[in-house]
Amino acid sequence: MRYFIQFAYNGTHFHGWQIQPNASSVQETLNKAFSVLLNEPISIMGAGRTDTGVHATEMFGHFDTEKNLDVPVLVHKLNSYLPKDIAIFDIILVQDDAHCRFDAKKRTYEYHINTFKNPFLENLSWYMSQKLDLDLMNEAAQILFKHTDFQCFSKSNTDVNTYDCTIFEAYWKQENDKLIFTISANRFLRNMVRAIVGTLINIGLKKITLTDFEDIIASKNREKAGFSVPAHGLYLTKVNYDYIIK
Repeated sequence: MRYFIQFAYNGTHFHGWQIQPNASSVQETLNKAFSVLLNEPISIMGAGRTDTGVHATEMFGHFDTEKNLDVPVLVHKLNSYLPKDIAIFDIILVQDDAHCRFDAKKRTYEYHINTFKNPFLENLSWYMSQKLDLDLMNEAAQILFKHTDFQCFSKSNTDVNTYDCTIFEAYWKQENDKLIFTISANRFLRNMVRAIVGTLINIGLKKITLTDFEDIIASKNREKAGFSVPAHGLYLTKVNYDYIIK
């Protein structure tokens, strides 16, 4: 039987989602917890791969077991066993061929910038005191809808079959001293969101124009795009599936 896991994590102390040698990862931590509590080897597939320091307020994974699970009891045990920076919300029985990565129809990320220095947001938002033109940044964000090839925002030397992504929403909003960029798409390239945010910030600082932004996307050249903003301001906030109603 296949089960989906709905969970969240603070990525500050993890070297990303994926298992890697000599470094703590979210995937490894979950594998260990599930294996201990179910008393069998459990290997969890994730809906995506977040980088070191990136957070998730909603993430999905899946695993297989022959056991009929008492979900409320297992969720309680997992949350007691796991470190404080990972929380399990739900475990959902799905069809045997359901796949948390390939079946995802939409993923949503947020990038958080705090404009007033706040020590309590040190690892949860990027502090930037420079004045940004939010209206201009939103105008630039609308340009993203005109394109599907985002190679210019992809990490170099990434092994992918296509750089095409369909963007469903992209906008900035201000909440008191915080600026939040929301973007959703059917898929994202490695480092794509952080590179888009860095380039939009250059728009907001008026270092580049809207025409420059169009030219950067058309160039398909990562070196022409803006800097990659720090990981600790980035959150995966939602993953959508046709067969999971939330």
